[in-house]
Amino acid sequence: MKYTPPARDAVDPQVFGRMPLAAWREQAGLIEGRDWPSLDVLNACRPVGMHERFVAQTRELLADGLHYEQRIAERGEIASRERNWHDLFNALIWLRYPRLKRTLNARQVVGIASMGPKRRSRAQYALTHFDEAGVIVAVRDPALLALWNAHDWHGLFWRHREAWLDGSIRLELFGHALLELALSPGRLLVGKALVFQWEGETDLSVRCAAAVDAGRLLLDPLELRPLPLSGIPGWHPDNAGEAFHRTAACYQPRRAGREYPPAA
Repeated sequence: MKYTPPARDAVDPQVFGRMPLAAWREQAGLIEGRDWPSLDVLNACRPVGMHERFVAQTRELLADGLHYEQRIAERGEIASRERNWHDLFNALIWLRYPRLKRTLNARQVVGIASMGPKRRSRAQYALTHFDEAGVIVAVRDPALLALWNAHDWHGLFWRHREAWLDGSIRLELFGHALLELALSPGRLLVGKALVFQWEGETDLSVRCAAAVDAGRLLLDPLELRPLPLSGIPGWHPDNAGEAFHRTAACYQPRRAGREYPPAA
């Protein structure tokens, strides 16, 4: 069933103080309050070096015959629906992670040239899944990754709860659809994660972009591990008790035969 986000003036203000939206407080003026930011305002927020710009997705724009991704690559135009949560969060991801977004776009354009605008390869599906619901995760302890691979959610999120607080596991949320879903209080969020062995870096997105650009990652959707974000301390109002980690619907068993790649 397609998700319909709440109207802007109907959003519960508490969601902005809880992860993942709490990580975007520096953009509170764009996502909180009753007024939608204009595309001019969004463009004024672009970091130095970001040449892409947000343009209104009008009927006239779409008549140019270009695919959405081609328009970005060839003209630097990110078609955006105004007064639309999904596209606003996409814009926020562009503002924070322009290099990684540009890398995904370049890979998509190569795929379009090969497959045509109406078909997708396995790699294109992987790129799209990550763009919508991606999470970049660095894990310091291989034992934690083993729990994750086994879908031992009780072990990963309850018995090792401190790992999410002491830096043993670090993550950066990249998928703009996850930010949109977070507008609904209590919703169970599940991301699609790329996992790296932690090497002390402060910006995981740079390492991720380099690996994707080199063609080492996002060649198949099965590379992506499901990550029940609602199990992370502070990400869901009910996860402070053990019962949540025994019964939450976001905790699915591993399918027979499902294997995951090693951490990058």
